[in-house]
Amino acid sequence: MTTPLLVEKIGHVAVITLNMPETRNALNGEACFAAFEKIFEDLNHDMHVRVAVLTGAGSAFCSGGNVSDMRDKTGMFAGSPEQVAENYRVGIQRIPRAFEKLQVPIIAAVNGPAIGAGNDLACMCDIRMASTAAKFAESFVKVGIIPGDGGCWLLPRAVGYAKAAEMIFTGETLDAAEALRIGLVSALSAPEQLMTDAMALAERIAANPPGVLRWSKQLLQQSQRGSLDDALALAGRFQGAAHQTADHAEALAAFFEKRAPEFKGD
Repeated sequence: MTTPLLVEKIGHVAVITLNMPETRNALNGEACFAAFEKIFEDLNHDMHVRVAVLTGAGSAFCSGGNVSDMRDKTGMFAGSPEQVAENYRVGIQRIPRAFEKLQVPIIAAVNGPAIGAGNDLACMCDIRMASTAAKFAESFVKVGIIPGDGGCWLLPRAVGYAKAAEMIFTGETLDAAEALRIGLVSALSAPEQLMTDAMALAERIAANPPGVLRWSKQLLQQSQRGSLDDALALAGRFQGAAHQTADHAEALAAFFEKRAPEFKGD
């Protein structure tokens, strides 16, 4: 049986690869959903990991859901309307929930088409970089369904309400240059250069204290749903803790000694 997600740890970076090229990395099946949960839980407990990179094997980043199963009304698409809703809850909706719990920053290295749930998967990441060969579509309407994995929540936070509405209502495909123009991705690379560039960014992030990176990510997540007062209260709590860490002392010592810091997560 093919392992749906592969993980390789390179220094302080965890590279996660969607490993289902035969389905163009479609998000489908218990093994796939459980793999996201298990890998992210492991990363949360591994302070050696400071950042993750998510990419796809083969020519696609992620083709979304399994359209053949939709046609045949099998798998998560089987049953009554109520059963399908439950299938989504215990199935693909576990992926955005797993991302919401992930404590380390994560970069999407979009190597090819990111279609439907694949586009949403990219939006679940903190930062998106893309190959010039990548394409993006919030294409659910084209197969007569809605974004059932949280796309209507995720996409406006990436590109703004109006552009998200245009993508959702038309289902049209964007090329990589347009994705860059609207801010869906922050950088483009030649296909053969994408992972090198993504790893370079990951290593720049990983050069910083792991605890501070995780607290900063939590503050960014809170900013999507909470008030300013809530944000200030949480920032104060994290800042109080940060000032007591050995990594903070090391950062200050390195600053005054004009050397590169060596962070240990303490």
